[in-house]
Amino acid sequence: MTALRVLVVEDHPLFRKGVVALLEAVPDLAVAGVAVSGEEAVVRAAELGPDVVLMDLQLPGMSGIEATRAIVAASPEVRVLVLSLFEDEDSVFLALRAGARGYVLKDADEDELTGAIRAVARGEAIFSQAVAGRVLAFFAQPRQEAKVFPVLTDREREILGLIAQGHPNPSIARRLSLSPKTVANYVSAIFTKLQVADRGEAMIRAREAGLG
Repeated sequence: MTALRVLVVEDHPLFRKGVVALLEAVPDLAVAGVAVSGEEAVVRAAELGPDVVLMDLQLPGMSGIEATRAIVAASPEVRVLVLSLFEDEDSVFLALRAGARGYVLKDADEDELTGAIRAVARGEAIFSQAVAGRVLAFFAQPRQEAKVFPVLTDREREILGLIAQGHPNPSIARRLSLSPKTVANYVSAIFTKLQVADRGEAMIRAREAGLG
């Protein structure tokens, strides 16, 4: 069986040596090379064509995110597995958007790390348990629908809806318990924000957007 070739990208000498020693002791894994910066990772990935790049995020110069993006853009067949101290959502999702196929924390045990390398090489997506929890929680959050005419305040949007229904200012004032002058000020602000010339144009815009 051909061993999977791994490029180790890590700037911390002791941690890098530990990872290299671990991988070299596993029969089906081989260290294709090492890199200590993002720029070097991009160059070495192009030269060596590894199966998997084990990528730290905190690197001197080019970050691991930028290096991941460059490697995947140049060689889509190369799988990037992030190995990081950070489990915050920003780091995780930036890495995924850059093209990483997995995200493992540096406190992972040997079996978790080597298993993640094999899984990513097979084309699977893999995450440490804590990271997987964050990913699932993010996608479980209800998505907020985009508001119609986001430039308007909630009150202005409410008044625009009443305009779309054909209500004149006095009627709007009664419905919302506002003074006629306050309603007139709101209507003027709505016209300005929507860049409409008159009530009729505002009514058309509102109805086209589903208000009223």
